[in-house]
Amino acid sequence: MMRQIVLDTETTGLSAENGDRVIELGCVELVGRKLSGNDLHLYFNPELESHEDALKVHGLTSEFLADKPKFVERAQDIVEYLRGAELIIHNAAFDVGFLNKEFERAGLQPLASYVAEVTDTLAMAKQVYPGKRNSLDALCDRFGVDRSNRTYHGAKLDAQLLADVYINLTRGQDALLIDVAPSDEPAQGAAIVAVDLSSFVLPVLTASESELAEHDRMLADLDKASGGKTLFRQDGAQAVA
Repeated sequence: MMRQIVLDTETTGLSAENGDRVIELGCVELVGRKLSGNDLHLYFNPELESHEDALKVHGLTSEFLADKPKFVERAQDIVEYLRGAELIIHNAAFDVGFLNKEFERAGLQPLASYVAEVTDTLAMAKQVYPGKRNSLDALCDRFGVDRSNRTYHGAKLDAQLLADVYINLTRGQDALLIDVAPSDEPAQGAAIVAVDLSSFVLPVLTASESELAEHDRMLADLDKASGGKTLFRQDGAQAVA
């Protein structure tokens, strides 16, 4: 089962090519589309000031970051954590561009060399909701994901929010029954699966007296409105007879 890593970064500015640096990395691991708890959260000393607009977004001051490790000191640990996983990133080009630049400074290969694939949830959302606002905030609101404690953008918090958004965004792509086995004769152009339902026990719920009384009242109203032509009552009378 492939690991999925929901990833987000905070940076000193908007341009990796012009020298802006990664100052926070937040990663949340999903295994079988469920949170595993094997997360990664790191702050880095970029050895430069954040741009004013960026500081308003993430609130990570130079004083706070002064005693944090440099990215190069943790680069190999990051590679090992991400290795072989599918990365899920919102607006992936931004984060991947910054990570590639940091890996280059550390003498490492680009991010794609270490991971299985990168999934961009912004691109996915634009396909599902064309013409709509598809920022992380907008998607949280659309799916009812609680972001009330999000005063500043933080990489770990945003990764946690994105994990919830991703599950909602892809819910229709996954079967309700997860444990399936392929059939012996797949149809042309389609994968057929056989599902063992023997282990599923469906409860039988009977109506309460109050629910039955309410049902009778509703039928009486319908019968009156239709002039005694309620088919349900007629069928029921025939069945009793």
